[in-house]
Amino acid sequence: MDTCLKLAITKIGDLLLRNKITQDKDGNTITDIELVIPVYQRPYKWTAKNVIQLLDDIIDAKNENKEIYRVGTLILHQEQEGESVYNIVDGQQRTITFSLLLKALGDDSINFLDQPLADNPHNKRNIPNNFRTLGRRVENIIDKGNKKELLDYIKNNCELIVVITGDISEAFQFFDSQNARGKKLYPHDLLKAYHLREMKGLDIAETEKVVKDWEGLEQQELSLLFSDYLYCVKEWTKGNKAWKLTEHNIHKFKGITRQDNFPFAQFYKGAFAYADMVNNSAMPFVSGIRNFNQFQLDTPIIAGKSFFDYAKHYFEILKDIQNNDKYEGYFINDNDIVKTLDLRTYKNGVGNRITRLLFDTAILLYVDRFCPTERPTKMDLEMLDRFVVFAFVWAYSLRAQYYNLGWLSAQNYIMGNNDFTNSFNIYKIITEADSPGSLLSTLSDKVIPLPISCIKAKKHNENEPGENYLYWFKKHKFMEDENGN
Repeated sequence: MDTCLKLAITKIGDLLLRNKITQDKDGNTITDIELVIPVYQRPYKWTAKNVIQLLDDIIDAKNENKEIYRVGTLILHQEQEGESVYNIVDGQQRTITFSLLLKALGDDSINFLDQPLADNPHNKRNIPNNFRTLGRRVENIIDKGNKKELLDYIKNNCELIVVITGDISEAFQFFDSQNARGKKLYPHDLLKAYHLREMKGLDIAETEKVVKDWEGLEQQELSLLFSDYLYCVKEWTKGNKAWKLTEHNIHKFKGITRQDNFPFAQFYKGAFAYADMVNNSAMPFVSGIRNFNQFQLDTPIIAGKSFFDYAKHYFEILKDIQNNDKYEGYFINDNDIVKTLDLRTYKNGVGNRITRLLFDTAILLYVDRFCPTERPTKMDLEMLDRFVVFAFVWAYSLRAQYYNLGWLSAQNYIMGNNDFTNSFNIYKIITEADSPGSLLSTLSDKVIPLPISCIKAKKHNENEPGENYLYWFKKHKFMEDENGN
């Protein structure tokens, strides 16, 4: 199929009841339309509030005698020219809602509703609940003539703009541009669209799997991974302050493309390709070596499919680091310091959240640089445990020296731009170290005991393990006594 976009307009009744698109730009009807919700689509998340708002908007348009009421855009991906299957890339929520509305108004001939949907809590809850909500709302329209007029108006006067393409990357690109004109997308959504465009040549099944895996991650956590962790680490390792990840600076995650052939680009693409080749060969199994790590936080990303692998890789490492369960993951397991930091009192408040971010990102960068992400040895984990103490003292020295800690103060502390104890850029030190041993030696000189006179935080229960984080300063001999010892 020609991959250029095909534009059309369809009446809701034609699309959902007569399985056709009313007319394309040349005035031709597109028949035998089989709408399909592909596996990579997000769940149906519209709530009763959303569907009632849509119905009320339609009733208002009808009462205002609007001949045509445009209700949005439907983006479709036709896999094969001449086939009837059209995958919904964007417009799923509205299409399901219109189907439920037509059914609530008494029209049951909707083939679209016969397809099985993914078995997830959103679909199970929202679809039947919204249908019942619409049914109750329709029952409030007592006059049968009014119900029929409303049904006729929805079928014949409500229209969708339809965009059809045979290229799934192009479909997501259009989805990206449409959303950019409307509600603001998260930076990670924009990056998804960009890297899908860089996946030209990948077969449809593999592309769909990539998108499904991406959508399978918790989206709010994925957004935070990029904005609060990966972006900050990228800036801090370069000695820059980190402010906010937006559409204006997401180029930091666009990476090296297939067309980039400068020597530095060839070097990184070559390293990535070699690691990929080894990991997909029998060599690791036969030789007993670990898989090669294909990513490093302070190096460029390879654009396209590898970006999605990159996101999943760091999503899982961060989840491991932030879970202190004794039996879960490799890196942070039943750590006494982290048990204290996980107390509710240290998770509330801006200052506490900033400090924990510094602690977690320092560990993330250390693990990225020095710990194998599969089968770390006992020595690997012992060195990590020693680093965790330094990372804790460094990050929580900042918390201890402020009554009210804000983001600007934290940035200055990281850059070494103030006179506070232990104010230095630990991230640059990590990336400049060539081994865990040399890093720990450097930190042994850089991280110094915290003078009691500098502590502004509350000192209650500081002598009780697990009650106050300052206990761990004393325990590891990183707090001076009243005599400066």
